[in-house]
Amino acid sequence: MLEKCTVCPRLAGFLAEIRGANPGYFARPVPPFGDTNARLLIVGLAPGMHGANRTGRPFTGDYAGILLYETLHRFGFGSQPVSEAADDNLVLRDCRITNAVKCLPPANKPEPAEIRACNRFLSSELADSPDVRVILALGLVAHKAVLMAVGLKQGALPFGHGARHVLPDGRILIDSYHCSRYNTQTRRLTSAGFHDVFRSIRAELD
Repeated sequence: MLEKCTVCPRLAGFLAEIRGANPGYFARPVPPFGDTNARLLIVGLAPGMHGANRTGRPFTGDYAGILLYETLHRFGFGSQPVSEAADDNLVLRDCRITNAVKCLPPANKPEPAEIRACNRFLSSELADSPDVRVILALGLVAHKAVLMAVGLKQGALPFGHGARHVLPDGRILIDSYHCSRYNTQTRRLTSAGFHDVFRSIRAELD
C-alpha cells in the first residue's frame, strides 16, 4: 500500500521526524488526486514540505499549486481556482495529479535511487489508467520518471518546455517547466507560457 511504503530509508526517516515535529501534518507518501477516468495525468516532482506533505493532496496548500490550480480551473479541469486544504471540495474533471516521488525529500531533492524505487507506483498508475491520453510532465525529473515508467531510456526523448512527444503506446507526453516558486518568480515560467501548454493539451484532448 502506497501510504505505508517505507522502501527508501532516508525518506521514511525524514517523514518520521516531520510527524514528530508536526503532528498535524500528513507526512506520508502522498497518493494521486483527481478523476480516476481522466484523460490527462499531470506528473510533478514530489510533495512540498508545507503543501502536499502537510495536506496529503498533491500541490495543495503550497506556492506551486497557485498557478497549477488556477490554470486547471481556467481550462475546465478544476471546479475552483484555489486549492488550500484537502477538504476544500475541489473536484478535478478529466484530470488526475500525481508525483514522480511520493514522499517529501530533504531539500526537495530526491536521490536517483529513490526516484527509481518510487517509479513502480507511476508505472502502475499508467498501466491502470487506460483512459489517459495526455501526460504532462512538470520539470525534468517528472519527464524522466515518465520515460522510465514506460520503459524508455532516459535520453530517448529530450525535455523541453512545451515539447510534445509520442510514447510507444500512442499516448502524448507534453513537457513544461515546473510551476515552482523559483521558476515563476524568475519568470522562467510565466502564466502565459503555462497557459500555452494547456492550450496544446486541450487541442490534443478536444
